Amino acid sequence: MKYYSIGEASATYDIPESTLRYYEKKGLLPFIERDEAGRRLFSERQLALLQIVICLKTTNMPISGIRQYMEWVVEGDASIEKRLEMLVNHKKKVTEEIALMNEHLLGIDDKIERYQKQLEVESK
Repeated sequence: MKYYSIGEASATYDIPESTLRYYEKKGLLPFIERDEAGRRLFSERQLALLQIVICLKTTNMPISGIRQYMEWVVEGDASIEKRLEMLVNHKKKVTEEIALMNEHLLGIDDKIERYQKQLEVESK
C-alpha cells in the first residue's frame, strides 16, 4: 500500500499542514497511521476521507457535523442510512445557499451595470 506524507497530502489538496493536524485533532481524519518516527501517513483511503472533509467544510458544514459524519464512517455499513440522510440534508442547505447567492449576485450585477453606464455618460 502506498502512503503519503503530510506534506504530500497538503500539496495534493493545497491546504496547510497545520490544517491537516487540526482536522486530525478534531476527529475528522480517522485511521491516520504513523511511521516509526511518529509522522502521519496518509493512505489512498485517508486521502479520500480528507477529500470529503474538505468538500463538507468548503460547503459550510460545521466541524461538529463533519465529526459526526466521520464517526459514522468509522462505524461502517451500519450507519449508511444516517450518513445518507445527513448528506441529503446538507445538499438541501447548500442548494438553498447557492440560490440565495445567485439572487444576491443579480443585485451586484445591477450595481455594476449602473456604475458602468454612469462612467460612460461621464466620459462623454
